[in-house]
Amino acid sequence: MTRFVFNTAATLDGHLADPDHSLAWLFEVDGGTPDAPEHAEPFTAFLESVGVTVLGSSTYEWLLRETGALDSPAAWEEAISGKPAFLFTSRDLPVPEGADLTVVSGDVADHLDAIRERAGDRDVWVMGGGDLVGQFDDAGALDEVQVSIAPATLGAGAPLLPRRIGSDRLHLEDVVRRGQFAHLTYRVSR
Repeated sequence: MTRFVFNTAATLDGHLADPDHSLAWLFEVDGGTPDAPEHAEPFTAFLESVGVTVLGSSTYEWLLRETGALDSPAAWEEAISGKPAFLFTSRDLPVPEGADLTVVSGDVADHLDAIRERAGDRDVWVMGGGDLVGQFDDAGALDEVQVSIAPATLGAGAPLLPRRIGSDRLHLEDVVRRGQFAHLTYRVSR
């Protein structure tokens, strides 16, 4: 059965990105990349469970800037871990040549069947940002939240989840130390 999983890193004060939508803070933390030894094996296992990725326009634009994917289509494949992706946006954005990217707009609920079909029997990685994750929850399609809490604070920026999800719906399943990060896994109930 396809599950919708939000897997991300956040600062101790609950931000995904700084006010300029940058993740530079993450790469300043020792071990702050998925290929760091403490993250590599668990992240690889996570990626093997994923059939498709969904992301919003801010996350997408950040990936394009940071990877240079418009000039080097192979960089897009690496950034998205070779997975097909759905981009939720209301704007006309450039797409890397040959990218397996479906651009959609409107209500998340209107696209759930297509996303599930594309994922097959694998999970959907709701990459972010937080507002898009909230829209998936609003549509009843958020099954798990995995967040690696980093030893950093920003004071402002994009919040982890700009929606209220009460403690009656979030159930702690696992806590793992990964170097300087605390990786938390929550099951989301309806």
